[in-house]
Amino acid sequence: MDLTFLKPLYTRSGPYVSVYADLTRTTEDAGKAAELKWRALREELKAQQAPAATLRAVEEIVTGEMERRRSEGLVIFAADGEATCVERLDGAPRADLARVSPLPHILPFLAERGERFPHLVAVVDRRGGEIDCFDHDGTHRHIDVPGDEEYPIRKVKAGDWNQSRFQRSAENVWKHNAKKVGREVDKAARGCGAEAVVVAGEPRARTAVLEEVSPDVLEYTVESENNGALDGELHRILDLKSTERILTVAERFERELANGERAVAGLPAVVEAVRRGQIQTLLLDDDPDSPARLWVGPEPNHIGMTPDEVRQLGADEPREERADAALIRAVACMDGELVVLPSDGPGASLGVGAVLRYNDPATVH
Repeated sequence: MDLTFLKPLYTRSGPYVSVYADLTRTTEDAGKAAELKWRALREELKAQQAPAATLRAVEEIVTGEMERRRSEGLVIFAADGEATCVERLDGAPRADLARVSPLPHILPFLAERGERFPHLVAVVDRRGGEIDCFDHDGTHRHIDVPGDEEYPIRKVKAGDWNQSRFQRSAENVWKHNAKKVGREVDKAARGCGAEAVVVAGEPRARTAVLEEVSPDVLEYTVESENNGALDGELHRILDLKSTERILTVAERFERELANGERAVAGLPAVVEAVRRGQIQTLLLDDDPDSPARLWVGPEPNHIGMTPDEVRQLGADEPREERADAALIRAVACMDGELVVLPSDGPGASLGVGAVLRYNDPATVH
């Protein structure tokens, strides 16, 4: 998982307010229930001495969201009187949560968000097509591709005196329009770095589209025969890619660790690798209740097992924080990646590990 999008989140001095709010409305009094849930979360934040300005900023967002009913769940990270990150969820978060801490409690959000792969969906028919591109950060771009030729679109009825000529002409128009869509698909897929391409629509048009897609894009392309279940097909493909990604990283980690090369396991070794700037990919268990703690300072590399370790790095007032929050900040700010290991997947119960950018004779494996 690319963590670049988190960098702006860590420019504040804190403390951070982290809120995971369930705003689902499944009953007649659901609006009242959502309001009561938020009140409970707000009281928790007050009890943790959340700064008044930051609490007001969070409350404005939650209240507005409940009035507009735009989402079923909401994740907010705020600091210094301002919400620095707001994410709307299609469903409720796994658990309501309200926390005030030196760093944002971000692991539950990243675990629910999952890997986001740039991908493209194209729906084509005899008149042209529509393309939807999604970048790795979720940015959506829609492209309409109208056909250059519209006549004749339909074949003539049997028995017409010029039936064969018009049928051939209609087929040529369909194919021409679909090929135009295919060229746009290939261009757009390359532009957004798509790792999955789904082509749906009329069978003949799909075939003509695929003829225009270059081999390297075609490698990531699948056809969908059911336009009505297109979202489900897309989710299935992206879930498979996510599983494949986790397996690939887990296998590399185990291989490198077994050879004593570019991998480390365990909190002390990972912390040392962070301070050396060695982390390429951080591996963390999906454990929101993890008891592991570290000490941190204002800079991302101010991280240690004890307060004295952090003071030696130049931090005057080390603060205790969740280990996952401290490690994610450090890795995000060094342009590293994250893999959240599911409890039933490869590497389960690892705790924490990392694949390294380079090996160093001084690295403790």
